[in-house]
Amino acid sequence: MTRVGVLALQGDVREHQAMLESLDVEVVRVKRPHDLDDLQGIVFPGGESTAMAHLLKSSELREPLSELIVSGFPVLGTCAGLILLSNEILDGRADQWSFGALDVAVRRNGYGRQIASFEVSVEVSGVGEYEAVFIRAPRIERVAASTTVLATLDREGDHPVLVRQGNLWGCSFHPELTSDTRIHDAFIQSF
Repeated sequence: MTRVGVLALQGDVREHQAMLESLDVEVVRVKRPHDLDDLQGIVFPGGESTAMAHLLKSSELREPLSELIVSGFPVLGTCAGLILLSNEILDGRADQWSFGALDVAVRRNGYGRQIASFEVSVEVSGVGEYEAVFIRAPRIERVAASTTVLATLDREGDHPVLVRQGNLWGCSFHPELTSDTRIHDAFIQSF
């Protein structure tokens, strides 16, 4: 059975866990370094990126996760998880850090605050039409040539919302807040 972790320090942990379990995946809530043992991949959920970054240090998960990411470990980062993976945060706090692994630049709350939340249909490469939920979503402002755009907010492709670079997936929206398991399934099938 596939064994996937969900970073369980803050954010949409329960929703990701339920979605993964519906795909017959064994889910481990990752709170400490020993929780990383024998995982095949991990999800960094949506939540508050600065709080998550702080908790990654205090839980002693920052270094082991950094080592796993460098080694090619599969990671799906949604919303705040995308910010944690990105190599550039355009409007982060002075003390905010990221793993710097996914070659994109993101702007926190780039589509507006909570009140500006919205749902829209996007075309996801290899998946098809997908109803995407945006809540205080980060906006991907730059994508390197090494990063593949899997979905955009508009048909012209100007606003990437789902990207992949090797084993790293970054998603501006919240796939865990729908009943559609196809993005989680595509992530799992990639390893």
